[in-house]
Amino acid sequence: MQVTLIFFVIIGIYLFSMYWTQREMVGGIGGALGNMYVVIEKFFPPNFAVLPAIWEPMAQTIQMAILATTVSAILTVPLALLSAQNVTTFKPLYYLTRTFLNILRTIPDLVLAVLFVGLFGIGLFPGILALIVFSLGILAKLISETIESVDMNPMEAMRASGGNTLQVIWYALVPQVAPQFASLVLYVFEINIRASVVLGLVGAGGIGLILNQQLGFYNYPNAMAIIILIFVVVIVIEFISNKIREALL
Repeated sequence: MQVTLIFFVIIGIYLFSMYWTQREMVGGIGGALGNMYVVIEKFFPPNFAVLPAIWEPMAQTIQMAILATTVSAILTVPLALLSAQNVTTFKPLYYLTRTFLNILRTIPDLVLAVLFVGLFGIGLFPGILALIVFSLGILAKLISETIESVDMNPMEAMRASGGNTLQVIWYALVPQVAPQFASLVLYVFEINIRASVVLGLVGAGGIGLILNQQLGFYNYPNAMAIIILIFVVVIVIEFISNKIREALL
């Protein structure tokens, strides 16, 4: 009875949400579908003649993701250790680090990009800074939870035999979390590739900035060619990352 009641309550929430969403839409779902056909028709056929001119911004987008992921992976190590309850036994430091990481994760990447673009101007540097902060919140959270789930017996055995904190971390903790660490870094790198495209829409450099310019000039065939290129690059990078993760795990 309880499961059935919960099921119908959820169905009711979905139906109410569908009704309220269409109520707020001008023209409803039918009008949206018609507009979608009109908009999509403008994007075809894509103008692939622009591809030679956008390889450099695409490379800049990949470079942004690589730099941001590398820096955030380095900064994550101390933060993840400090926010892992089984490593940091000093509770005030543990809660302070956790709170700091929670604050980082609550700030959207677009807000970070707008903030850094306002501080440093349009270009790659504010985009890299935004991706570093964005990645740091995700990586530190995931890796700290990985650290908290490790087998504590090797660490306790090293402590009992006289090992100091650094020795315990290096010889008992690192071998257990290293494969997961590498896998999560690759996962965040994939996220950064996608995020760097979006950040370009607010002036943070890369291929997203070019895409935003083409959309602003109503050059929809050029924009479609850029979108296809981004799609292919993301698929290739995701395939390579998956193969690397499978080899590591």
